[in-house]
Amino acid sequence: MSKTITFHDYQPQIESLKNAVIAGLSKTAKSIPPKYFYDERGSKLFSEICEQPEYYPPMIERTILSNNSDEIAYLTGTDRLVLEPGAGSATKIRLLLEPLQPSAYLPMDISCEYLRYSAAEIVDDFPWLPVHAVCVDFTHSIPLPEAAPDSHKLAFFPGSSIGNFTPHDARAFLDMVRKTINPGGMLLIGVDTKKPTGILNAAYNDAAGITAAFNLNLLHRIRDETEADCNPENFEHQAFYNQQLGRIEMHLISRCRQTLHLNGDEFLLDEGESIHTENSYKYSPEEFIALANKAGLHLVQHWLDEEALFAVYLLKS
Repeated sequence: MSKTITFHDYQPQIESLKNAVIAGLSKTAKSIPPKYFYDERGSKLFSEICEQPEYYPPMIERTILSNNSDEIAYLTGTDRLVLEPGAGSATKIRLLLEPLQPSAYLPMDISCEYLRYSAAEIVDDFPWLPVHAVCVDFTHSIPLPEAAPDSHKLAFFPGSSIGNFTPHDARAFLDMVRKTINPGGMLLIGVDTKKPTGILNAAYNDAAGITAAFNLNLLHRIRDETEADCNPENFEHQAFYNQQLGRIEMHLISRCRQTLHLNGDEFLLDEGESIHTENSYKYSPEEFIALANKAGLHLVQHWLDEEALFAVYLLKS
């Protein structure tokens, strides 16, 4: 059967990175949104993170999906339009494509070049499957190309990426997904659970230093793409579990007192000052089901590993 792939570019202009950096460094508590991690190098580094032994979510989630793929397909039915915001390397959807037999697959990602590469690999390995690759900032919108089949939808959001949103923003995102998939649509989502602090801290501070390189790569982007006089060697990676707020926090810590210049503005950082780059909220099953219900999504089934380290939920609108 002939291979079918189309590419739809809704990518925001690169100027948005500069604006985000200026806005984030102008705050008293400096921060930059984690979506700017994902240029081509950042996407590749994240794929490497997913192979580190300390970073348990990918391995456990893959096992859950693989062991329950037939049940998932039974509950969803076949011939759905599968859309995956933040598809990245699109490795986990491979476990489900044969059982689900979708009408088409829509991988979505903010990194256009990486998306082209991963979508092409899907087409090579599943030549029967129409693929519509959508380059977009899915935190703002989830556009569906007109050329996509008009069939019932299944959104796939693995990897506990929902944890990157605050609970308020997570509810808003889930509500946006609900409106996108319409009545009769479903969402299959991976969510990290609450667990001992030692396991969580190790997961975001791998011995190989890949997560540190991923975090610091944001500074390389800022230097290379915004012409800021930013030296990544003047910062170090920090990640820790904030038990009170139920989240991992990632920061870039200034090693010295320094001033960054960008667009005619000056941003002073003291030694030890932080640029907050990411949160990863953790949810008990009861907490996440309650959050989904507030967004108008209702539980069909959920699966946990034996140690309850990770959960996958199937929800319907």
